[in-house]
Amino acid sequence: MMKILAALLAPGLLVVFFSRVTYSYIVGLLLTVALIAASAYRGFTSSWPLIIIDAFSLTVGLWYSKRMIKRIRGAKSA
Repeated sequence: MMKILAALLAPGLLVVFFSRVTYSYIVGLLLTVALIAASAYRGFTSSWPLIIIDAFSLTVGLWYSKRMIKRIRGAKSA
């Protein structure tokens, strides 16, 4: 149960965090995918449902990051 909760929250939050730090949602996504790939390589992601939940969380995090970066850029130009 704990792995499912972590897979649901962590990737999305990491994308948002890295996007906020780098001001680029692409860089945030790439850094998060690299971290997830490293954890999968080490054996922490062991089943298909966890991978699917990770992908869903990444998608939601990417959507929110794009919105956030667009708002930040819009506020700077105004």
